[in-house]
Amino acid sequence: MAYLAPAEFVTKMVDAGESKIYMATRDVLIRAYMAGAILALAAVFAVTATVMSGSALIGAILFPVGFCMLYLLGFDLLTGVFVLTPLAWLDKRPGVTIPAILKNWGLVFTGNFLGALTVAFMMAFVFTYGFSTSPGEIGAKIGHIGEARTLGYAKYGFAGWMTIFMRGMLCNWMVSTGVVGAMISTTVSGKVIAMWMPIMLFFAMTFEHSVVNMFLFPSGLMLGGNFSILDYFIWNEIPTVLGNLVGGLAFTGLTLYSTHFKTAPKRSFS
Repeated sequence: MAYLAPAEFVTKMVDAGESKIYMATRDVLIRAYMAGAILALAAVFAVTATVMSGSALIGAILFPVGFCMLYLLGFDLLTGVFVLTPLAWLDKRPGVTIPAILKNWGLVFTGNFLGALTVAFMMAFVFTYGFSTSPGEIGAKIGHIGEARTLGYAKYGFAGWMTIFMRGMLCNWMVSTGVVGAMISTTVSGKVIAMWMPIMLFFAMTFEHSVVNMFLFPSGLMLGGNFSILDYFIWNEIPTVLGNLVGGLAFTGLTLYSTHFKTAPKRSFS
Protein backbone atom coordinates (compact mmCIF):
# COMPACT_ATOMS: atom_id res chain seq x y z
CA MET A 1 0.00 0.00 0.00
CA ALA A 2 1.42 3.38 -1.02
CA TYR A 3 1.85 5.49 2.10
CA LEU A 4 2.35 9.24 2.24
CA ALA A 5 4.65 10.71 4.88
CA PRO A 6 2.96 12.97 7.46
CA ALA A 7 4.37 16.16 5.94
CA GLU A 8 2.80 15.16 2.61
CA PHE A 9 -0.69 14.28 3.84
CA VAL A 10 -0.89 17.31 6.16
CA THR A 11 -0.17 19.49 3.12
CA LYS A 12 -3.08 17.72 1.43
CA MET A 13 -5.25 18.55 4.46
CA VAL A 14 -4.50 22.27 4.15
CA ASP A 15 -5.07 22.19 0.37
CA ALA A 16 -8.38 20.38 0.90
CA GLY A 17 -9.50 22.98 3.43
CA GLU A 18 -8.78 25.76 0.95
CA SER A 19 -10.61 23.99 -1.90
CA LYS A 20 -13.75 23.58 0.21
CA ILE A 21 -13.93 27.33 0.82
CA TYR A 22 -13.86 28.03 -2.93
CA MET A 23 -16.37 25.31 -3.83
CA ALA A 24 -19.67 26.46 -5.38
CA THR A 25 -22.63 26.55 -2.97
CA ARG A 26 -24.51 24.02 -5.11
CA ASP A 27 -21.65 21.54 -4.94
CA VAL A 28 -21.17 22.00 -1.19
CA LEU A 29 -24.86 21.26 -0.57
CA ILE A 30 -25.01 18.24 -2.90
CA ARG A 31 -21.89 16.67 -1.44
CA ALA A 32 -23.01 17.32 2.12
CA TYR A 33 -26.51 15.99 1.39
CA MET A 34 -25.15 12.73 0.01
CA ALA A 35 -22.69 12.37 2.89
CA GLY A 36 -25.50 12.73 5.44
CA ALA A 37 -27.69 10.25 3.56
CA ILE A 38 -24.99 7.59 3.18
CA LEU A 39 -23.88 7.88 6.81
CA ALA A 40 -27.52 7.54 7.88
CA LEU A 41 -27.85 4.32 5.90
CA ALA A 42 -24.68 3.05 7.55
CA ALA A 43 -26.22 3.81 10.95
CA VAL A 44 -29.31 1.75 10.03
CA PHE A 45 -27.00 -1.03 8.85
CA ALA A 46 -25.05 -0.96 12.13
CA VAL A 47 -28.19 -0.99 14.30
CA THR A 48 -29.62 -3.83 12.19
CA ALA A 49 -26.41 -5.83 12.57
CA THR A 50 -26.42 -5.19 16.32
CA VAL A 51 -30.02 -6.39 16.71
CA MET A 52 -29.54 -9.43 14.47
CA SER A 53 -26.27 -10.53 16.10
CA GLY A 54 -27.03 -9.45 19.64
CA SER A 55 -23.59 -7.82 19.72
CA ALA A 56 -22.94 -4.07 19.59
CA LEU A 57 -19.36 -4.85 18.58
CA ILE A 58 -20.56 -6.39 15.29
CA GLY A 59 -22.42 -3.17 14.49
CA ALA A 60 -19.30 -1.13 15.26
CA ILE A 61 -17.12 -3.33 13.06
CA LEU A 62 -19.50 -2.89 10.11
CA PHE A 63 -20.48 0.79 10.49
CA PRO A 64 -17.33 2.24 8.84
CA VAL A 65 -18.47 0.92 5.45
CA GLY A 66 -20.65 4.02 5.07
CA PHE A 67 -17.88 6.42 6.05
CA CYS A 68 -15.50 4.80 3.56
CA MET A 69 -18.09 4.96 0.78
CA LEU A 70 -18.87 8.65 1.23
CA TYR A 71 -15.23 9.77 1.39
CA LEU A 72 -14.19 7.65 -1.57
CA LEU A 73 -16.99 9.39 -3.50
CA GLY A 74 -15.73 12.82 -2.45
CA PHE A 75 -18.64 13.83 -0.20
CA ASP A 76 -18.28 15.98 2.93
CA LEU A 77 -19.26 15.65 6.57
CA LEU A 78 -19.49 18.54 9.01
CA THR A 79 -16.98 16.78 11.26
CA GLY A 80 -14.44 16.81 8.43
CA VAL A 81 -14.76 20.47 7.40
CA PHE A 82 -14.53 21.46 11.08
CA VAL A 83 -10.92 20.28 10.93
CA LEU A 84 -9.76 21.04 7.40
CA THR A 85 -11.00 24.57 6.67
CA PRO A 86 -9.40 26.26 9.74
CA LEU A 87 -6.00 24.89 8.70
CA ALA A 88 -6.22 26.82 5.41
CA TRP A 89 -7.01 29.95 7.45
CA LEU A 90 -4.03 29.34 9.74
CA ASP A 91 -1.85 28.99 6.65
CA LYS A 92 -3.17 32.38 5.46
CA ARG A 93 -4.47 31.02 2.17
CA PRO A 94 -5.95 33.86 0.03
CA GLY A 95 -9.71 34.25 0.44
CA VAL A 96 -9.94 31.90 3.42
CA THR A 97 -11.61 34.11 6.01
CA ILE A 98 -13.57 33.41 9.19
CA PRO A 99 -16.91 34.42 7.53
CA ALA A 100 -16.12 32.12 4.57
CA ILE A 101 -15.37 29.25 6.93
CA LEU A 102 -18.58 29.81 8.91
CA LYS A 103 -20.58 29.92 5.68
CA ASN A 104 -19.05 26.60 4.60
CA TRP A 105 -19.87 25.03 7.96
CA GLY A 106 -23.46 26.28 7.74
CA LEU A 107 -23.93 24.88 4.24
CA VAL A 108 -22.41 21.51 5.15
CA PHE A 109 -24.56 21.31 8.31
CA THR A 110 -27.67 22.04 6.23
CA GLY A 111 -26.78 19.49 3.57
CA ASN A 112 -25.86 16.79 6.08
CA PHE A 113 -29.08 17.38 8.02
CA LEU A 114 -31.30 17.24 4.94
CA GLY A 115 -29.61 14.06 3.71
CA ALA A 116 -29.90 12.35 7.09
CA LEU A 117 -33.51 13.53 7.47
CA THR A 118 -34.42 12.09 4.06
CA VAL A 119 -33.13 8.66 5.06
CA ALA A 120 -34.75 8.99 8.50
CA PHE A 121 -38.16 9.50 6.86
CA MET A 122 -37.62 6.72 4.31
CA MET A 123 -36.52 4.18 6.92
CA ALA A 124 -39.33 5.14 9.33
CA PHE A 125 -41.76 4.65 6.42
CA VAL A 126 -40.23 1.24 5.65
CA PHE A 127 -40.22 0.08 9.29
CA THR A 128 -43.89 1.02 9.76
CA TYR A 129 -45.30 0.18 6.30
CA GLY A 130 -46.12 3.82 5.65
CA PHE A 131 -46.77 4.67 9.32
CA SER A 132 -49.65 2.19 9.40
CA THR A 133 -48.22 -0.18 12.02
CA SER A 134 -45.79 -0.16 14.92
CA PRO A 135 -42.09 -0.48 14.04
CA GLY A 136 -40.37 -3.82 14.38
CA GLU A 137 -37.46 -4.61 16.65
CA ILE A 138 -34.94 -2.54 14.71
CA GLY A 139 -37.24 0.51 14.53
CA ALA A 140 -37.99 0.25 18.23
CA LYS A 141 -34.27 0.07 18.98
CA ILE A 142 -33.67 3.34 17.07
CA GLY A 143 -36.48 5.02 19.04
CA HIS A 144 -34.96 3.91 22.35
CA ILE A 145 -31.51 5.23 21.35
CA GLY A 146 -33.04 8.69 20.96
CA GLU A 147 -34.58 8.56 24.43
CA ALA A 148 -31.47 7.26 26.18
CA ARG A 149 -29.18 9.83 24.58
CA THR A 150 -31.32 12.90 25.29
CA LEU A 151 -33.37 12.38 28.46
CA GLY A 152 -30.65 10.08 29.76
CA TYR A 153 -28.27 13.05 29.76
CA ALA A 154 -30.85 15.67 30.76
CA LYS A 155 -31.42 14.11 34.18
CA TYR A 156 -27.82 15.00 35.10
CA GLY A 157 -28.25 18.68 34.18
CA PHE A 158 -25.08 20.58 33.29
CA ALA A 159 -22.92 17.54 34.07
CA GLY A 160 -24.96 15.59 31.51
CA TRP A 161 -24.58 18.37 28.92
CA MET A 162 -20.80 18.40 29.48
CA THR A 163 -20.72 14.62 29.17
CA ILE A 164 -22.24 14.87 25.69
CA PHE A 165 -19.75 17.64 24.85
CA MET A 166 -16.83 15.41 25.94
CA ARG A 167 -18.22 12.46 23.99
CA GLY A 168 -18.46 14.76 20.97
CA MET A 169 -14.82 15.77 21.42
CA LEU A 170 -13.65 12.17 21.64
CA CYS A 171 -15.81 11.26 18.67
CA ASN A 172 -14.34 13.78 16.27
CA TRP A 173 -10.82 13.07 17.46
CA MET A 174 -11.36 9.65 15.93
CA VAL A 175 -13.61 10.65 13.02
CA SER A 176 -11.24 13.38 11.85
CA THR A 177 -8.43 10.85 12.10
CA GLY A 178 -10.51 8.81 9.66
CA VAL A 179 -10.79 11.85 7.38
CA VAL A 180 -7.00 12.13 7.46
CA GLY A 181 -6.83 8.39 6.81
CA ALA A 182 -8.40 8.98 3.39
CA MET A 183 -5.33 11.08 2.54
CA ILE A 184 -2.65 8.81 3.99
CA SER A 185 -2.62 6.32 1.12
CA THR A 186 -2.85 6.56 -2.66
CA THR A 187 -4.62 3.20 -3.01
CA VAL A 188 -8.28 2.41 -2.32
CA SER A 189 -7.41 -0.48 0.00
CA GLY A 190 -4.96 1.67 1.95
CA LYS A 191 -7.49 4.48 2.33
CA VAL A 192 -10.20 2.06 3.51
CA ILE A 193 -8.00 0.44 6.14
CA ALA A 194 -6.79 3.82 7.44
CA MET A 195 -10.38 5.10 7.64
CA TRP A 196 -11.87 1.93 9.09
CA MET A 197 -9.85 1.74 12.31
CA PRO A 198 -10.73 5.07 14.01
CA ILE A 199 -14.36 5.01 12.81
CA MET A 200 -14.86 1.53 14.29
CA LEU A 201 -13.38 2.79 17.57
CA PHE A 202 -15.70 5.82 17.86
CA PHE A 203 -18.82 3.77 17.10
CA ALA A 204 -17.89 0.96 19.49
CA MET A 205 -17.31 3.48 22.27
CA THR A 206 -20.71 5.14 21.55
CA PHE A 207 -19.21 8.60 21.21
CA GLU A 208 -21.49 11.34 19.87
CA HIS A 209 -21.32 12.17 16.15
CA SER A 210 -23.40 15.15 15.04
CA VAL A 211 -24.26 13.76 11.58
CA VAL A 212 -25.11 10.24 12.77
CA ASN A 213 -27.38 11.90 15.34
CA MET A 214 -29.08 13.89 12.57
CA PHE A 215 -30.47 10.52 11.51
CA LEU A 216 -30.90 8.68 14.82
CA PHE A 217 -32.93 11.31 16.64
CA PRO A 218 -35.37 12.49 13.94
CA SER A 219 -36.02 8.86 13.00
CA GLY A 220 -36.43 8.05 16.69
CA LEU A 221 -39.12 10.74 16.95
CA MET A 222 -40.88 9.34 13.86
CA LEU A 223 -40.75 5.84 15.37
CA GLY A 224 -42.35 6.80 18.67
CA GLY A 225 -39.38 7.81 20.82
CA ASN A 226 -40.52 9.52 24.02
CA PHE A 227 -38.57 12.79 23.71
CA SER A 228 -39.09 16.13 21.98
CA ILE A 229 -37.37 18.05 19.18
CA LEU A 230 -36.21 20.55 21.82
CA ASP A 231 -34.75 17.68 23.88
CA TYR A 232 -32.85 16.54 20.79
CA PHE A 233 -31.27 19.92 20.08
CA ILE A 234 -30.51 21.02 23.66
CA TRP A 235 -29.53 17.65 25.10
CA ASN A 236 -27.71 16.23 22.12
CA GLU A 237 -27.18 18.03 18.80
CA ILE A 238 -25.87 21.37 20.10
CA PRO A 239 -23.31 20.00 22.61
CA THR A 240 -22.35 17.28 20.14
CA VAL A 241 -21.64 19.79 17.34
CA LEU A 242 -19.57 21.94 19.69
CA GLY A 243 -17.69 18.92 21.02
CA ASN A 244 -17.04 17.67 17.49
CA LEU A 245 -15.62 21.07 16.55
CA VAL A 246 -13.30 21.37 19.56
CA GLY A 247 -12.16 17.75 19.62
CA GLY A 248 -11.42 17.37 15.94
CA LEU A 249 -9.59 20.68 15.66
CA ALA A 250 -7.63 20.36 18.92
CA PHE A 251 -6.63 16.69 18.81
CA THR A 252 -6.25 16.14 15.06
CA GLY A 253 -6.09 19.31 12.97
CA LEU A 254 -3.90 21.54 15.13
CA THR A 255 -1.60 18.80 16.37
CA LEU A 256 -0.81 17.49 12.88
CA TYR A 257 -0.51 21.01 11.46
CA SER A 258 1.79 22.27 14.20
CA THR A 259 4.22 19.35 14.19
CA HIS A 260 4.21 18.18 10.56
CA PHE A 261 3.42 21.35 8.59
CA LYS A 262 4.81 24.12 10.80
CA THR A 263 7.60 22.01 12.22
CA ALA A 264 9.65 23.65 14.97
CA PRO A 265 13.34 24.32 14.23
CA LYS A 266 15.60 21.35 14.89
CA ARG A 267 17.70 21.43 18.00
CA SER A 268 21.31 22.43 17.67
CA PHE A 269 24.07 20.85 19.78
CA SER A 270 26.91 22.98 18.45
